[in-house]
Amino acid sequence: MSRAAVSQLAMRLSAFYAATFLATGIQLPFWPVWLASRGLTASEIGVLLAAAIWVKVLATPAIGALADRTGGRRVLMGTLAAVALAAYVGLLSAGSFWLLILLNLAALTAQSALMPLGDTITLAAARSEGLDYGRIRIWGSVSFIFASIASGAALASSSGEQVLPLVLGASTLVLLACLGVPSIRPVEGAARTGGIGAVARDPKFWIFILAASALQASHQIYYGFGTLYWRSLDFSDTTIGWLWAEGVLAEILLLWQGRRLLAWLGPIGLMVLGGTAGILRWSLAALTWLPFIAALQLLHAFTFGASHLGAMYFLSRTVPPSAAASAQSLYAALSSGLGGGLVMGIAGVLYSAFGGGAYSFMAVLSAAGVVGAAALAGQRIDGTASPPRPFERVEGTSAWSVAAWSPLNHHSRPIVGSRRSAMPVLPPTGMASLFLSPSTAAARGRAQATSNTSDGRRPPHGRSRNRGML
Repeated sequence: MSRAAVSQLAMRLSAFYAATFLATGIQLPFWPVWLASRGLTASEIGVLLAAAIWVKVLATPAIGALADRTGGRRVLMGTLAAVALAAYVGLLSAGSFWLLILLNLAALTAQSALMPLGDTITLAAARSEGLDYGRIRIWGSVSFIFASIASGAALASSSGEQVLPLVLGASTLVLLACLGVPSIRPVEGAARTGGIGAVARDPKFWIFILAASALQASHQIYYGFGTLYWRSLDFSDTTIGWLWAEGVLAEILLLWQGRRLLAWLGPIGLMVLGGTAGILRWSLAALTWLPFIAALQLLHAFTFGASHLGAMYFLSRTVPPSAAASAQSLYAALSSGLGGGLVMGIAGVLYSAFGGGAYSFMAVLSAAGVVGAAALAGQRIDGTASPPRPFERVEGTSAWSVAAWSPLNHHSRPIVGSRRSAMPVLPPTGMASLFLSPSTAAARGRAQATSNTSDGRRPPHGRSRNRGML
């Protein structure tokens, strides 16, 4: 792919994140305001939002499995975005409480399923074309800041009715962005047999899910009660707004340099870094001195940014393409849905009882995430299957295939199709390979490929056998 084509690919993926987080930046702070403007009580709003979390836990993995089974991720994303937009249009005239709940569930469920599917496509492009996931995902954070500030200003003199038109506009952009994401050819032949079932049977996958969920769930006191705590310290709303913005800006800086950190620490190292920063951040978050709190906000770059990058690249490196969307969706549902929802309920009780002291309990979750990640780093998969050849010609055709190997099940499954039908994956050196720098991983991959390629030929067009390997 030419440099211009790669740049266009990156722009299309960046547009997806920008549009998606534009909608999120409007909804997260202001959707309850719109619901209240329609006459819902606080308890009814709580029931509606809680129901959305539980539906997301059930629906998102099923949608991911459908994407893996059909291979039509872009078509599915466009369909989900259209369903969400149609549901929001229906809310313009919805009158009854139960119709409001039904349309809200449809819209929020469809929207929540978009992100893991988009991450799957972006990570595949990062592996095959050498794109930087962090520098694409960064535009979501930039868009979130813009949406939060701009929508707050636009709604300053409104009682809440104008929130829905803003959401409709953002949802239209999401639909257009989904139609513009690149399509990935479905995994064909024997590679389909791997699926999410083979991944889910490996206990190390569930250790990862628990560790990553703990790292993300440790933010629930901050997300749900951070503003209330700072108001109790008599901080002005302007100051509080800048504290929130500081955390997201720190996250943006880390995402921009995330590839360098990944090369240095690897995915598991990034998760350990995020958890260690979380232990420090949440242990000290109850402090009342503003400069100290401002300094702690910089740690959001690590507690969220590093943890998220580590989790994304862990999935990219360990899950075969035939189960990529299922694994991403399962992770999204359990970490932000089930984990976040359960912890948020407990967080309310803790904050009521301890105030700012409740942050200390979040440090325990960060520590649990560190322990889980460290357990993964200490594992090495000892398989008996012979290592696959990174590139091999498909008999009877002129096409090349990439042998997909997953360290979760160490089975070789050739992915048959064009030279772009699959993304290259790590050579079978065990979980420890997740700490390798790109240059070291590539060197090992070249050595492995040379030793296992019978005819010694280079892949077509002189491509490196491990291009894009991170």
